[in-house]
Amino acid sequence: MRLAVRHETRYQFDPPLVHGLQRLRLSPKESHGQSVRAWRMELSGGRVEVSYDDHNANHVTLASVLPGTSELVITCEGVVDTADRAGVVGRHVGRLPLWAFQCQTPRTRPGARLKALSAPLAGQGEDRLAQLHALSQAVLAAVAYAPGHTDVGTTAEEALGAGRGVCQDHAHIFIGAARLLGVPARYVSGYLLIDGRTEQEAGHGWAEAHVDGLGWVGFDVSNGISPDARYVRVASGRDYAEAAPVTGITWGQSASTLSVSLAVEQQAVQQ
Repeated sequence: MRLAVRHETRYQFDPPLVHGLQRLRLSPKESHGQSVRAWRMELSGGRVEVSYDDHNANHVTLASVLPGTSELVITCEGVVDTADRAGVVGRHVGRLPLWAFQCQTPRTRPGARLKALSAPLAGQGEDRLAQLHALSQAVLAAVAYAPGHTDVGTTAEEALGAGRGVCQDHAHIFIGAARLLGVPARYVSGYLLIDGRTEQEAGHGWAEAHVDGLGWVGFDVSNGISPDARYVRVASGRDYAEAAPVTGITWGQSASTLSVSLAVEQQAVQQ
């Protein structure tokens, strides 16, 4: 499947910003089942300082905000070819060893609720793939998809307690529980082609777990499936913090407002 993506992130500062730095993980990965045919990034109100691959093999652009900027616009667009591999991404790459993805982070650290959720699955490790699909179903049953009740700082334990959340919360709960079961797991940020809809409010997030003999396998808890050809992988990390599309710091007494415009659509493939 050939997918065209246009993603615009707009920050407005009042008063104008003195200085700022933004870490951008907005360039899709080349991976099994995914080929980036074209991709470009443009900045208005900022400039690229350096680009590099981080410890998770994410493509990262470090951009500075120009002094006195009242509006920073980050525009990314491109075309990505994808294939349905039943969620299987394959072997582990990156500088972090596999065992690092068994270590909990502040966002995934389990409390009593997460331990109770994972406990019934602890004896099902003989069929690891089935165990992880059962975990995905258990997370969705425990936490209804409901925007507006959590934010980027909400932990897995907090979202589980609330019983409501979004894709980020589902992924963090799955990751924390998978690690309790002894399975390396990570967060993935990217894009999803939604049937019958081009314009979207935001990107998407899901989880991946490492299964012996298969490598990394994706689980989109919110949609109850493993990622297929409708998904574009952009970045991954131990939790959302390491895969967030935009993170940064600013100097100066300035309030900011954020708006996002995103379109994902399928293109015809010329034979």
